[in-house]
Order: sequence, then C-alpha cells, then structure tokens
Amino acid sequence: MSEMISLYIHIPFCKSKCPYCDFYSKTANESDYDQYTDILIDKIKYWSNKTNKKVSTVYFGGGTPSVLGADRLCNILLEIKKNFCICENAEITSEINPDTGKTIDFKKLYECGFNRISIGLQSAVDKELEMLGRIHTLNDTKLTVERARLAGFNNISLDLMMGVPYQTEKSLKKSIDFCNECDVTHISSYILKIEENTRFYELKDSLMFADEDKQANLYLYAVNYLEKLGFEQYEISNFAKKGFESKHNSNYWKCNEYIGIGPSAHSFFSGKRFYYGRSIEDFAKNIIIDDGTGGNEEEFIMLSLRLKSGLCFGEYEKIFGSSIPLSFINKANLYEKAGFMKIDDDRIYFTAKGYLVSNTIISELLSLLQ
Repeated sequence: MSEMISLYIHIPFCKSKCPYCDFYSKTANESDYDQYTDILIDKIKYWSNKTNKKVSTVYFGGGTPSVLGADRLCNILLEIKKNFCICENAEITSEINPDTGKTIDFKKLYECGFNRISIGLQSAVDKELEMLGRIHTLNDTKLTVERARLAGFNNISLDLMMGVPYQTEKSLKKSIDFCNECDVTHISSYILKIEENTRFYELKDSLMFADEDKQANLYLYAVNYLEKLGFEQYEISNFAKKGFESKHNSNYWKCNEYIGIGPSAHSFFSGKRFYYGRSIEDFAKNIIIDDGTGGNEEEFIMLSLRLKSGLCFGEYEKIFGSSIPLSFINKANLYEKAGFMKIDDDRIYFTAKGYLVSNTIISELLSLLQ
C-alpha cells in the first residue's frame, strides 16, 4: 500500500446538463457556489483529521469546476494545502469547460498551485458538439488552451468522445488533428455510453448511435492514429506524450488510496470503499454509504489490466504472497493466440483489440481465482 494518498474534489455544478451525462450535477447561482465552497472547506478539515499521509495528487472534477471561478477554486486549494501535507511535486488538476475557460483567470490558478488542466472538448466538429449538447464552440477551446498556456500551464489534457451519432473516421480524425494542433500533452478518448436517466437514453431509438462494430472501428482507428502522432496509450481510454500520464487517475488504477470529497464522490480509504449520497444535502450532513472492502486480488487484477503496463506477476506476489494460478495463465495464453492479450516474462496486458472485449475477458479470468 502506498504511503501517499490522492484527493478528489467534486464540483456538482454545470451551466446546462449534457444529454449523455449521468454524473451528479445541477445548475446554480453565485450564492449557491459560495455556500457549497463553505461546505467543501468544512469537509476538507474533517478529512484532514483522518489521515497523516502525504497527498500526491489533487483533482477537481465535476460537473464543471470552472463555473466556480478562479477565486473560489484557489480558496479551496489553499484550504487543502493548509490542512493536508501536500507533496512538493504533487499533480494538481482542474477540469475546465471551454465556455468558462475563455474568461477564467488561469494566471491566478497557476500561481496558487494548479499545474494541470483537463478541458472538455469532446469533439472538434460543430455538428457533433451540437448533438452532444455542448455549449462551447471550437474557438472557445482554442482560446482556453492558449490562455492556459500563456498563464504557465504546460500539462494540458483534452477530452474526446467516440461513437457520437453520425460520427465517422473522417470526423474523428478532424478532432484528433485539432488536439494535436493545440500541442496538448494528454488526450482522454472514450466511447460514448448510453446511461439510464439521461436524455440520450430517452432518445436511444430515434438517434443513429454507433453500434458495437462501428464503435470498435472508431476506437481502433483512434488508438492507431494517436500513437502515430506521439500519444502513447497507457490505459484503455488515455493517451499521453511521454512523461505526461495522469498521475491522479493512475493512482486509481494502481489500487492506491484516495478520498473523494463532494456529493456522490467515491473513496478508497483504510481498506474500505464508500461514497457520499447523491445530493448536496447528503454531503452537508456527512451521509456516507458503505461500498464494501477494496484492494483484494480480484480488484487489483481488474484495475491493473486497464493499464497498458498490465498485470505484473512480481507485484502481485509481493502484495498477496502467492503466485497467479496456472489456470489463469493458461486461459490468458488462449487469449494471446486470439490476439486479445500479450504475455511477457513478467506481465500480462491487453492489446488494443483486446480492450474492446476486456470486461468479458476479465470476468472469465477472475472466475478462475475462485
């Protein structure tokens, strides 16, 4: 278990609700923002008394953290620094929506300690942005990247979505080319998933969503093209220039501990998984829902296999005191012959093709541990 811990800060506000989003978020006004900031600071103090571990990463997600503005975001970060022991080289990220990114004070964010920005682009095609209910334009994204870079940020990530209705390889290439032209260091590119309780779920029979075959083709195209441009895949949906992998998300996948602060935010702490209730009221009342234990063999394997570095045999033995069963290795050998996995002397990992069916394969492999 790492001697470090990560913090996730959830900002549950958006100017409007995207039709694909099932995260907890709501519209609000300036007074709501102030009130929520006070609640957050109170909970930051609460959790700082629960651990003396150093904080290696802090991630402000949402919702749309940038709707709070630089002053509130900096006040929250300063309270974190005051109450927790932050590593000198800690990665501190805030998600930014391009609509607010064109006006937010990036210089203030940078000077108070933020050093990584994650921007919700989703697409560089106007028709696709409209379909996704995004309220920003392509020029807003360009301006956001430029303003962040001028303020001192050199670690900038863009989000891309695959499987958008009417998306083609040509339009996906346009979006990837746009990211490359922006000279960013990281791209998260994930397949659109239709979740219940979203507008897209209501419209799933009337819009031309990509079927599994088309999703697979778009995904494999993106993986190959991004790597040609120097973005190395290090996780199912994440690509980075060398040295710019997301430390915060990597901590999740390496089964390290983290504390999530905010409504619906999840935590893995002291061997337990739990999360806050899905409302600001539940969060304010400290209503926490138990989600069982974490960090066992099955979870470690599942999370490790999300990473391109894969499941390391030596690391598994060091943590759990036993070798991976031979039946597990034999089954993985069959998947290697089918082109879904690779097995080296010290590890097992998925190919790009294998990632497309990784949930099914991981389930079958984990059944062999029983």
